[in-house]
Amino acid sequence: MLKKFSPELRERAVRMVYDRHSLEGGPSSESIRAVAPQLGVGTETLRIWCNRYGPTEPTVAHGESLEEENRRLRRELAESRRANEILKAASVFFAKELDQPTTK
Repeated sequence: MLKKFSPELRERAVRMVYDRHSLEGGPSSESIRAVAPQLGVGTETLRIWCNRYGPTEPTVAHGESLEEENRRLRRELAESRRANEILKAASVFFAKELDQPTTK
């Protein structure tokens, strides 16, 4: 069965593979095997996307030093973690509310 994937998903998948590879190192095939199931994409499909649409040069913004990029990325990571904690707390709250028996 042929699946059509949106260009946004393809770009996100390739970016996730390269981000994971830059953080953890190792062979890129390991990163592809880790990311593919998370997005519901076949490993071979993701490998082809990485070869076809992958970055050809480092993804540092123009005029941004590595230190500035690290600071920016750490801020974004901290913000994402805070948002994730809020979402976890909200899901626990609503799950408890759904588990309570209703009295009518």
